[in-house]
Amino acid sequence: MTSPTRTATKQAATGTLTGLALGDALGFPTEFKDVPSILAACGPWREMALPKPAFVTDDTQMTLAVARGIRTAMDRGLLAPPRLTPAVREEFVKWYHSPDNNRAPGRTCMVACHKLDSDMPWQEASQIGSKGCGANMRVAPVGLVPGLSEGQRAGAAQLQAALTHGHPTALAASDLTARAVFLLAQGTEPLGLVGRLRSYAYENRSRYQHNWLGDLWTYAHDATPEAFIERGWDDCLAALERLTSALRDANPEHDPCVTTGDGWIAEEALATALHCFLLFPEQPLLALRRAACTRGDSDSIACLAGAFAGAHLGARAWPKEWAERVEYRSELLTLGALWDA
Repeated sequence: MTSPTRTATKQAATGTLTGLALGDALGFPTEFKDVPSILAACGPWREMALPKPAFVTDDTQMTLAVARGIRTAMDRGLLAPPRLTPAVREEFVKWYHSPDNNRAPGRTCMVACHKLDSDMPWQEASQIGSKGCGANMRVAPVGLVPGLSEGQRAGAAQLQAALTHGHPTALAASDLTARAVFLLAQGTEPLGLVGRLRSYAYENRSRYQHNWLGDLWTYAHDATPEAFIERGWDDCLAALERLTSALRDANPEHDPCVTTGDGWIAEEALATALHCFLLFPEQPLLALRRAACTRGDSDSIACLAGAFAGAHLGARAWPKEWAERVEYRSELLTLGALWDA
């Protein structure tokens, strides 16, 4: 563990949100391309430059939507489902209608947000069969809010996912992603991170968040809420097992997607982003560049790798000439300062 002084002064929230946006911007031009095409366009991956201008995708836009929703909910009192649900729902609908929502957003998010823009219960809007990475590429703010109980953090992480992605794996992967951000921000050393995430997954494997999810489980085919959520945790445990195996004999020159997945689905986005981060835990720009130079969902992999690196190293992780150029810089700083305080 790091010292309390370092944890308090490293500005983990600012570092996390900045790193997420930088990874998103770096991976924006490389998404949907294979590695040879990326290398041909960008040169050696270890020297990839931040695009000019450094535009982001829906990953950062929806992260900010979640962050604003949490801030609104907590301005009204303790974080709880009756406060968080309408606040985040409203932010998602605003994003859906925004003219800036033109960055190749995921189909699941678009379909669900269209339905959320109605009077129907959110569980009916949720896409119960989708475990796309849109569930957890936006969850980092849940790991940054100070003062939450473990139950509040888990419930909020799963609820923000479930508003669009109702598959149990989307819920579990979002919970684990927020947990990873929280642990790193609090000073957990990278070497022990995967073990702690696996332990957390085992402990929560049969715990359905009734207060936060309501009757969501009844929209699936499972016999009980416990059976529903267990499917999600088991998918995530399998992904963490693949990650553990990959890290035993890791070669940074090989595309991480080959061993931990292309990242289009939630558990693979988590595993491959962790893979990139853990290859270079003290070299954040290399972690981002490796994540952006992958055959899979490069922007989502890189945004999560950037979140993990920023949570671990804080605001100092990112060079000034990069951090000052990223889109939405002002709002990222405002929210980061709120939670760093």
